[in-house]
Amino acid sequence: MAQTETPDALVRAGALTRRGRSTAALRPAFIRYARRHFGFLAGLLIVAVVIGVTYRYLFDPLDERTVPFYTRSGIHAMGLIFAGWVVHLTFTAVPRSRLGGVLRRLPLSAEFIIKALTMTAALTIVAVGLQFVLYPFPVSQRWLTDELPRIVVIGFSASLLVGAIFEFRRMIGGRVLGSFLLGTYHRPRREQRIVMFLDIADSTALAERLGEVRVHDLITRFFSDIDQPIADYDGEVHTYVGDEVIVTWPLSGDPERNARSLRCFFAVEERMIELAPSYAREFGVVPRFRAGIHAGPVVVSECGVTKRQIAYFGDTMNVAARLCEHCKVAGETLVASADMLRSAVVPHGLSVGRHAGLMLRGRRTPVEAHAVHRHEPA
Repeated sequence: MAQTETPDALVRAGALTRRGRSTAALRPAFIRYARRHFGFLAGLLIVAVVIGVTYRYLFDPLDERTVPFYTRSGIHAMGLIFAGWVVHLTFTAVPRSRLGGVLRRLPLSAEFIIKALTMTAALTIVAVGLQFVLYPFPVSQRWLTDELPRIVVIGFSASLLVGAIFEFRRMIGGRVLGSFLLGTYHRPRREQRIVMFLDIADSTALAERLGEVRVHDLITRFFSDIDQPIADYDGEVHTYVGDEVIVTWPLSGDPERNARSLRCFFAVEERMIELAPSYAREFGVVPRFRAGIHAGPVVVSECGVTKRQIAYFGDTMNVAARLCEHCKVAGETLVASADMLRSAVVPHGLSVGRHAGLMLRGRRTPVEAHAVHRHEPA
């Protein structure tokens, strides 16, 4: 199967895909993020009320420790937290914008400081605005000389702390961070998971054609571009290895939820066809990719001392990797095991090919697998 297409063909394919693009793909990234984390925002607002009341009790004069003032302080704190949340949501959308490309080229420390200063400026503006809205009397000299500088310092400190947490979370993954903090995998645990190995096809040929540096730029951009479809379908990026990404989902008793991996793959395909003209202009080629999906038990545990990470072990990982390799031999883009397909509904618009018993490298018994395709538009 050819792994690159001419720019003209890709432009035509991109136009076809854009006409059939899902509603979810059209929604701004920050709206999808907000909906997925609405519960977290609600918790933050509750904490904000507590912080506002505590701040009033600790720093304000005794005659202002009344119910109306406590209420205003709670609303003030909620407004600040909400403003900070909006800025954070904006930054989640930035990596997929032109500005995000500029920020990614900066050192991490510079990006971190820019985000902290932006957050501090937003919090200061909101703090001053709420002061005028919530308090009917003129702003006092004491508030300007004592309260406002304190709010700016607290805002900047909070921006640094929250920014550090989210940058750390972004670097190692939210689930992994939580697992380390809670010691979830301090001892090996057996979990049922769906595993997808997805890699760029003919990366060696691309490296010979483009050169190592340019192909690295292509792979880096590819991983960045497919990040949103993976997040949209709740995939957890386990690791990147060369030109390959390993994505996992919990295997549940709900066939609809278990189909997220199939939807994710074809959402990635839509995204890449949509971006095909851009890749053709920048690199002269468009990366093609393939994936293998399997479901079953995985042993998960912490490993390493100097560098700690969460590692997945077991036959499920091996089978998913071999199915991805089999795609090249079979000329398919997606091959899923029968075990995985039995646990999921096949989404509308997809079809499953005839089963085949595959003798995969490293296994003595065959694995039943099926190619999965999207229905071609009439």
